[in-house]
Amino acid sequence: MSVAPTPHSPAATPDQAVEPHSAIADQVIRVSAVVLRDREGRVLNVRKRGTHAFMLPGGKPEPGESAAACAAREVAEELAIALDPASLTLLGVFRTAAANEPGFALEATVFAHDFVAAALSAAPLAEIEEVAWLDPARPREGLAPHIAVAPLNIEFVFPALRSE
Repeated sequence: MSVAPTPHSPAATPDQAVEPHSAIADQVIRVSAVVLRDREGRVLNVRKRGTHAFMLPGGKPEPGESAAACAAREVAEELAIALDPASLTLLGVFRTAAANEPGFALEATVFAHDFVAAALSAAPLAEIEEVAWLDPARPREGLAPHIAVAPLNIEFVFPALRSE
C-alpha cells in the first residue's frame, strides 16, 4: 500500500529519527499515526479527552525516535495494542491543518498495519476518551453533529484508502 508523495511531503524517510514537536519555532506539529482496519475496511479512530475530532491513533515522537517506532509506541499507549514497527507499511507523509490546535499545521507520517484482532476490542487508555470505527467512504456516518473527523483523514488518508 503506497501513495504518491504529496507536494507537502518532506524529504526525510519515515525510518529516520523525527524531531520532536516545536510549535514555537515552526508552528508545525509532527506526528506518526497508524491505520488499523477491520475486516469490513473500517478504520479505527480515537478522540482525545477534551477534543471534538476523531483521528488516527498516534502521536508525537520522543527525541531520536523513528516515525515507525513512535507509531507503534503510541498505539500501545493509547489502545494497548502491540505492533511491531517492522510490520508497518508507509502510507504517506502528509501536511494539513491540525484537528485540535487552531493555527497549527500537522505533518503526519502515516503507516498502515495488517488486520490485528486485538483492535476489534480496543478500549481507550491514557488521554483517549473514545474509539470509533469509521468507514472511509462515509466517515461521518453515525457521529454526533458536534463531533468532527480530522482533516488528515478527510483530505488524505481516507481518499488513499478508497483508491486501493
